[in-house]
Amino acid sequence: QLQLVQSGGGLVQPGGSLRLSCAASGFTLGDYAIGWFRQAPGKERERVSCIGSSESGTNYADSVQGRFTISRDSVKNTVYLQMNSLKPEDTAIYYCAAFRYGYSCPLLMDFWGKGTLVTVSS
Repeated sequence: QLQLVQSGGGLVQPGGSLRLSCAASGFTLGDYAIGWFRQAPGKERERVSCIGSSESGTNYADSVQGRFTISRDSVKNTVYLQMNSLKPEDTAIYYCAAFRYGYSCPLLMDFWGKGTLVTVSS
């Protein structure tokens, strides 16, 4: 069974940092593109960041460029999203997802994690 297990969400003050984890089970993470998405109440799902397969690169939404970093640990078969300089508008449920074509992270991915809540508030 292919699974993505997420962890690392929580409450953080504005300007703080948080790291989200997405651990893959049942497949080799490096063969897929892995994306981080978020959705806040009343808002559409937004693609935050994407890391391609082992032969591909990374990209970020303009809203998080320079603040968030996506990375992959092949040994742990895990993708991370390091979030720095967090703002209240970053508050959302964050999902990781995998796509079979390792060079892309479309909104319609192949399978998804369960999501984790990130709340940025003083």
